[in-house]
Amino acid sequence: MNKQYTYREDELVMLLKQRDAEAFGYLYDHYAASLNGIIRSFVADEQQALDVLQECFVKIWSQVQTYDASRARLFTWLAAVARNTAIDMLRSRNWKNTLQNRALSDEEYVMPAVTGWNIDTIGLRGAVKNLREEQRQVIELAYFEGMSHSAIAAETGLPVGTVKTRLRAALIELRKFIK
Repeated sequence: MNKQYTYREDELVMLLKQRDAEAFGYLYDHYAASLNGIIRSFVADEQQALDVLQECFVKIWSQVQTYDASRARLFTWLAAVARNTAIDMLRSRNWKNTLQNRALSDEEYVMPAVTGWNIDTIGLRGAVKNLREEQRQVIELAYFEGMSHSAIAAETGLPVGTVKTRLRAALIELRKFIK
């Protein structure tokens, strides 16, 4: 039969500093959810947040001797450890590499043209009509037909560099019309 203890803060700190495993279990049971909430405000991914929480409790176990009750309450110190651990993880080179190497989700494959926007209702077709013919041609092929620069060059007989230059000039003009 497990007897459930309730510790006063000073008792809990004293037992933690004595490396009492039962007190550490109590600490985890009573503070993990709150600390995870703090970590989740920094780390969106649930699994990564749990990894940070685990690292946080490892730090608490190894650094509990540094806790000073005259400087802060126990929860304030625990919250600072959790916050700092989350920030350290976000700043780490490994975290940055993980972000760069992650797989694209299905949402990231969606092309802007299939988001359900009707280009006629936002006035884009009207703005394109105000462009010079050479600019209108490349804009329509690139954005309304979805053609690549090289495909537009093949279609129009223009060099790829000229296609890119006309597209850029057209976008600058469109920006003026839309504002």
